[in-house]
Amino acid sequence: MFGSPATLPLPVYRDFVDMLFSMWIPVFGLGAVFVGICLLVGRELDSAFLLALAAVGAVVTALRVASFRAYDRVKPVASYDDLRRWERRYAAGNYATAVLLAALNVTAISVHYPLLHLITVSLIFSFGAGIVSRTSVRPAICVTSLLIATVPTVVALAWHATEAHSIALHGELFLIEAFIVASITGLSLQTVAHLHRSAVEHHTARHDMAQLARTDALTGLSNRLVLRELFQDRAERAMRARNLVALHFLDLDGFKAINDRHGHPAGDALLEQVARRLETMVRADDVVARLGGDEFIVLQAGLRDESEAELLARRIIREIGKPYLVDDISMAVSVSVGIATAPKLGVELERLIACADAALYRAKAGGKSRALFCIEEDARAADMAA
Repeated sequence: MFGSPATLPLPVYRDFVDMLFSMWIPVFGLGAVFVGICLLVGRELDSAFLLALAAVGAVVTALRVASFRAYDRVKPVASYDDLRRWERRYAAGNYATAVLLAALNVTAISVHYPLLHLITVSLIFSFGAGIVSRTSVRPAICVTSLLIATVPTVVALAWHATEAHSIALHGELFLIEAFIVASITGLSLQTVAHLHRSAVEHHTARHDMAQLARTDALTGLSNRLVLRELFQDRAERAMRARNLVALHFLDLDGFKAINDRHGHPAGDALLEQVARRLETMVRADDVVARLGGDEFIVLQAGLRDESEAELLARRIIREIGKPYLVDDISMAVSVSVGIATAPKLGVELERLIACADAALYRAKAGGKSRALFCIEEDARAADMAA
C-alpha cells in the first residue's frame, strides 16, 4: 500500500517518523493563533461554540506539544511496531487540528464577516502548506488531514454563495473562493505524491550508501570502521564493569588452495558461509567483522575470565573446520586464532589487533587449527612493528 511502513526499510521509516516529530514550534504557533481567533471572535459575536473551540484547541495543542517532547525522550525508536504507534499518535493530533480548523471555517463562513473569512481561510492555507512540507513523508496522514480541513470549508463557501446578499458579485466571489480552495487542495495532493516519492528515493539511497560504507560488501559483516566504534563502546563498558573484552583474530588455513583450485567465485561463496557460521556462534553483544581476504575478527564482550575466550575460540575452530558445500562440491578449510584481551593489553584497537595477529602467527607456525593468547613476547613484537 502507498506509504505503508512495511514497504520501507526500518531506518528510512524511522527517519520519516522523526521528521513528523521534529518541529513542534509550527504546531504550537498554529494552535496559539487558532485559540486567539476563537477567543476574539467568540467574545465579539457572543458565540459559546467558538469559545468552546478555543478551549478544545488549547487542549489539543498542549497534548500535541507534549507528544513531541515525549518522542524526543524515547528516540531512537527501535521497532516498526513502536514507530507505528508513534505515527498513529501524531496522526490523531493532526486530524484533531484539521477538524478544529474546519469547524472554525464553517462557523465563520456562516456569518457574513468578510475579514473573518479571509483570516480563517488563510489558516487553512497555512495548515495545508505546513503539513505538505512536513508530513508528505507519510502521505496517508497528509492527504487525510488536508481533506478533513478543506472539504467542509469548500462546501461552506459554496453554500454561502447561494445566500442572497446586497453586495455585488457576492455569490460569484464566494464560488470563486471555493474553487480556489478546492484547486489548491488538488494541487497539494499532487505535490504530496511527488514529495513522498522523492523522499523515499533520497532516504533509501542515503541509508544504502551509509550501509555500504559500514559493512563488508561480500559478507555483510561489520567492517573496520564499525569494529572501531563498537570496540570503544565494549571497552568502556568492560572497564566500568571490571570485566574483559576478547579480540579473536581469525585466519583461514587452506583458503588459498580453494581459490587456486576452484576459482575466486567459489572462494567468495565459502567466505560467505564462514561469516554466517561465525554469526551463529556469538551473542547479541558480540561483534563479527571481516578485515579483508580470509581474515576475520570476533569481538567477545563481557567476559569474567580469559577461559571464556578460550572456549569460544575452540568452538570457532571446531565449527569452521566442518565441511562446506559450494556448487555441490564439498570443500574444507580450518582456522587459526590469535586472542588478545582488553584492558589487560590496553584499550587501543590497533594494538590489540597487532597483538592478536602476533599470537595468530605463532598458532599457524605451530601446526594450524590452534588458538593462542597473546603473550608478552607477542606484545613486544607488536609494539616494535608499530
